[in-house]
Amino acid sequence: MSEYLGVEVNIASNDGAKQEFLEHAGQGRLSLQCCSACDQLRYPVMTACPFCTSLDWAWSEVSGWGTIYSYEYVMHPIHPAYRERAPYPIVLVELDEQRQFPGEHDGLRLISSLVDAEGAPAAQEACAIGARVEVEFADLGDGLALPRFRLAAEQPAEAELWRYPA
Repeated sequence: MSEYLGVEVNIASNDGAKQEFLEHAGQGRLSLQCCSACDQLRYPVMTACPFCTSLDWAWSEVSGWGTIYSYEYVMHPIHPAYRERAPYPIVLVELDEQRQFPGEHDGLRLISSLVDAEGAPAAQEACAIGARVEVEFADLGDGLALPRFRLAAEQPAEAELWRYPA
């Protein structure tokens, strides 16, 4: 049985693409859909390309490196499985692939959690817009994993980062 934080992970039987996404992660690969018509990557997993509406696509492995574009700390989680982890960060990561596409303020972005080296929620003082991150994977069992991010070893200068005021 696949589970995360003690909660069973259920994937709809008609959502094969989501199953494959988690299987790739289970193999330690961050793979995203790439449109066969316009060659653009996309996330989340979806049927049609948001750029050209083509239904044809293939999996494309990406580096898993990116920058925190935005973040929020969840102070009062709704789901009981997350209450022990609160407060915890949710990050919007802009991947290095396809930055500023299709325009200056656009990019390939994933919503995920930010964890420390042990897989616990990252400390509030560690999270900042502009911080560099790399993907890691939480094992869900049954060959599936959930991509999440941790801070990269090399970071921009402190003056280049932005944090919510204390």
